[in-house]
Amino acid sequence: MRLVGPSGEQVGIVPLAKALELAQEYDLDLVEVAANARPPVCKLMDYGKFKYESAMKAREARKNQAHTVIKEMKLRPKIDPHDYDTKKGHVVRFLKQGDKVKITIMFRGREQSRPELGYRLLQRLAEDVQDLGFVESNPKQDGRNMIMVLGPHKKKTEAMAEARQAQEARKAEAKANPGRSQNAADADVEAPAEEPAEA
Repeated sequence: MRLVGPSGEQVGIVPLAKALELAQEYDLDLVEVAANARPPVCKLMDYGKFKYESAMKAREARKNQAHTVIKEMKLRPKIDPHDYDTKKGHVVRFLKQGDKVKITIMFRGREQSRPELGYRLLQRLAEDVQDLGFVESNPKQDGRNMIMVLGPHKKKTEAMAEARQAQEARKAEAKANPGRSQNAADADVEAPAEEPAEA
């Protein structure tokens, strides 16, 4: 077999007995890394440590993986301007996080005969958030509802990375100024208390 040393150096072609002897000498495991090669390739390594490092790399890769989520926001055709602003704020937050947003306009009673109201509302919302997202699925009537899907401009992984950086920056700032909230409390304590007037 072709033997590779613990630090990656080539030992050469050695018999199995010699390879096992070297493994015992170095107090390492003899691991076959390429069984189909001629001759087979084996390496001297600490197999437990190798397995642990592989598991850690896989865990790190999973942590950086992003799952696409579709958030849903429901509106009514005759929505109050303040309520519209609140709902728009939620849509903006979802798009910033890299999630898709499904907007549903719910029609009730006679509102169903005026689908253009819902269409105009969806168009207005799409224009308001066009710097963060785009219309992935145009508005279409689905029974008593009208549906539109907005997709984010930036990918979920980019949004997650930005959020992580912002969180680390906040932590660093908190470490740099640990007594900021404490200073206000200290100022209150140092103020002399008024003496009660004697009667």
